[in-house]
Amino acid sequence: MFAAYATHFDADRPLDGLRLGERPRPEAREHWAVVRVRAASVNHHDLWTLRGVGLRQEALPMILGCDAAGVDEDGNEVVVHGVIGATGHGVGPDERRTLLSERYQGTFAEYVAVPRWNLLPKPPELSFAEAACLPTAWLTAYRMLFTAAGVRPGDTVLVQGAGGGVATAAVILGTAAGLRMLVTGRDPAKRERALTLGADAALEPGERVPRPVDAVLETVGAATWRHSVRSLRPGGTLVISGATSGQALPDAELTRLFFLELRVVGSTMGDRDELAALLSFCQASGVRPLIDSTLPLDRADEALARMERGDLFGKLVLTG
Repeated sequence: MFAAYATHFDADRPLDGLRLGERPRPEAREHWAVVRVRAASVNHHDLWTLRGVGLRQEALPMILGCDAAGVDEDGNEVVVHGVIGATGHGVGPDERRTLLSERYQGTFAEYVAVPRWNLLPKPPELSFAEAACLPTAWLTAYRMLFTAAGVRPGDTVLVQGAGGGVATAAVILGTAAGLRMLVTGRDPAKRERALTLGADAALEPGERVPRPVDAVLETVGAATWRHSVRSLRPGGTLVISGATSGQALPDAELTRLFFLELRVVGSTMGDRDELAALLSFCQASGVRPLIDSTLPLDRADEALARMERGDLFGKLVLTG
């Protein structure tokens, strides 16, 4: 089968380790299913894999991709929840949690094998491309907003970094749930587009918020950390699920954290029940993922190059 996969790591030139070509078609074992992938979305996780983060050399070659929508052997249209392990469903009960493309081959391929427990029915209202955006970036945003931050309608949330998959998902979901959403971004065009998605304000990086916010969603890391902490009201919550600009903090703002009794909450992906709730939310509300572009699988190198440059607004989707 055709696939996009990593053959070696390069921290500085990650795309050098990417190959497009034939890989063995997966076989289903007991309690697993083989899904014909119709669409898979691109995530920063794929670039981190090519850089050698979270993957051992002996796991190579590894097919990239950690979420997908497709059709199972019985003809059912399904969405793949990409978190494997830590449940006992289809794997050993003591197996640690991993994403597809870490221990098991990923979704940038014509077929992917996953535990049957990881399959959820695709709502007919969602296209395969839309559904493929949900299990990673959109599920991350959903968990950050409604589980980790615990915000309620009428609250104000700041999202650092307009334009990425998690950021656009958070703005769309938050607006639909009755939240006041603020975003930051370096690109004026992306800030303007964030306003069209429902954001109440789009600020330049580091620009002071109109008033302190109830929660901040942080995926950028070192470059925006100080602004995130200083934008919160007393007792507010900072939810972090990534650090694309690095982890080294010149000033962790510890005094402000304890003096204002701020909460810092780590958040990673989401569980199967949260993905089911997200699918239902999209189905009932009419909310749909924002797709920047859809490319065929054999142009995965172009999609990953665009993600590396930050040349996107919304999700990039590969179709087979």
